[in-house]
Amino acid sequence: MFRRNAIRESNGDRLFLYGVYVFLAIVLIVVLFPLVYIFSSSFSSPQAVISGKVWLLPVDVTLAGYTAIFNNPQIVVGYMNSLIYTVSGTLINVVMTVMLAYPLARRTFHGRNLIMVILVITMMFEGGLIPYYLLVKNLHLLDTRWAMILPGALAVFQVIVARTFFQTTIPDELSEAASLDGCSDLRFIFSIVLPLSKPIIAVMTLMYAVGHWNAYFDALIFLKSPELFPLQIVLRNILILNTIDPTMMMNADRMLAQQGLKDLLKYSLIVVASAPVLIIYPFVQRHFVKGVMIGSLKG
Repeated sequence: MFRRNAIRESNGDRLFLYGVYVFLAIVLIVVLFPLVYIFSSSFSSPQAVISGKVWLLPVDVTLAGYTAIFNNPQIVVGYMNSLIYTVSGTLINVVMTVMLAYPLARRTFHGRNLIMVILVITMMFEGGLIPYYLLVKNLHLLDTRWAMILPGALAVFQVIVARTFFQTTIPDELSEAASLDGCSDLRFIFSIVLPLSKPIIAVMTLMYAVGHWNAYFDALIFLKSPELFPLQIVLRNILILNTIDPTMMMNADRMLAQQGLKDLLKYSLIVVASAPVLIIYPFVQRHFVKGVMIGSLKG
């Protein structure tokens, strides 16, 4: 019975479907090959990397690159700074976004349409780099950790997505029923809104965290002290400017004598810098997909 009612695919549909599979397979290979090559090269010997022997699997496995990296105080400090900026900045971002998006999603909040118009205007027009720098300077945030956290404490796009999620997921009737039972606004948010908002919180957390982890330009113009540099600035100095201090490396004289050590360090640094994001994403992937789809239903 089920076979009779099943829709039979035509040869053209099957050919199109096979073509889609082939195309996606090619895209997957194109995307994965550089990642696999970098990962394998980071565990290969400098001689194997520079001679082109590395293809998919590591050749002459060694941890020399990672040993040199984690014995470099500059890299370790940059890594810790990036973790501080990412954790604290993401926490502030998520809290402020929820605090602004939830009231804007409630019909009882007067003036919400005007506030939304003002927020959207800030997405379309900005003062530019010089006023931005002068603002941070007048707030006495230059060369401080707050310069990497406070100026970008709120993203309007994230507010719009979170507001849409609250409108479609948390109905006004639920809030009214809670208020009739004597539930305060704060208790309603912590007991009902936040538990039901795990998908959108996961989306905001991932997006904000990736933005903070990859933050580069703000650190370049706002920070002067090397002890405050995030990992991205350290990577810039090593990978682009090649300003690595040999005296900071363990057994630097012996290691620098090997041809190809710089390439080995570059591949190892790329893996180390990408690891946190790759580790976090699988844990929020389920909520991430759901939150993006729900938050994009309507504006």
